[in-house]
Amino acid sequence: MIELIPPGTNFDFIGKWKACVIGSILLIAIGFASIPIRGLHWGIDFAGGTEMALRFAPEAGADEAKIRAVVEGAGVGEPSVIRYGEEGSGTFLVRFSGGGELSGEGQNQFVDRIKAQLGERVGPVSIERVEFVGPKVGAELRTAGLKAFCIAFGLILVYVAVRFTWSFAPGTVIALVHDVLATAAIWILLGQQFDLEVLAALLAIAGYSLNDTIIIYDRIREMMHVHTTQDLPDVINRSVNQTLSRTLLTSGLTMVTVLSLLFLGGEVIFPFSAAMAIGIVIGSYSSIYIAAPIMLLLERRREARDKAQTKKGKGGGGRARAKATA
Repeated sequence: MIELIPPGTNFDFIGKWKACVIGSILLIAIGFASIPIRGLHWGIDFAGGTEMALRFAPEAGADEAKIRAVVEGAGVGEPSVIRYGEEGSGTFLVRFSGGGELSGEGQNQFVDRIKAQLGERVGPVSIERVEFVGPKVGAELRTAGLKAFCIAFGLILVYVAVRFTWSFAPGTVIALVHDVLATAAIWILLGQQFDLEVLAALLAIAGYSLNDTIIIYDRIREMMHVHTTQDLPDVINRSVNQTLSRTLLTSGLTMVTVLSLLFLGGEVIFPFSAAMAIGIVIGSYSSIYIAAPIMLLLERRREARDKAQTKKGKGGGGRARAKATA
């Protein structure tokens, strides 16, 4: 097995957990507090709008700037124009808000007007596909996405509780919530849109982070059974250090794939790959600095409660014996 970290390495991860938790809280708070300033940008999947796939003749010399100017001239505000396919193929994806609220006949007239202006000012064009999303459908998709997250986190809580104990399960779910919120906060600060691609990335990030956390939890559980007299923080530190090579290898290989999509996949898949790249870093970080410390706090709380109950039981037994002797 390849090991990036030499055996016997002992980084003090647990000793820095408070600073890391504070940093995460600040990041999430700043991200969501900036919504009134920067705004929350919904894609057409959630806010409603129109998506058009266009193909221009090669001799038209179409580019993003020309298409954007024509679409804006047709009364559309801030359209997104993305080139896809091979270079020189003349294929573009145009997305903009509006159009989804029109009736069927109104939508056809709307598309015909844009097509006519593109043909006149850019060059011969064919519309390969048009999709309209109404505001009501967008709101339903947002609600469905939130339900999907809640159901996924609930099932994860049950799974981890069955596989480990209830001391482990809350840390896993809190780490997953942290990953989603931290990624969303960075996405908000970058001014990017939230659409179905980003939603898919957030769900994938939750699954990826869960796998990383379970690997660390498995090792912690094994070490707790072997080193029963050792302090729990030392056991957790040793467990994290022993799985560090595997964590870095898994995260690194996944990141290589995601970066390939990010730089070579084109603008169409950019939101998904960019969100995934952010989430992989945050997910690896949270498994060490969020999930493990929460498990430590819950275990200490359980041990304190068990000691208190044991002490109470001994005290009650002593009083009973004293009364019997009298």
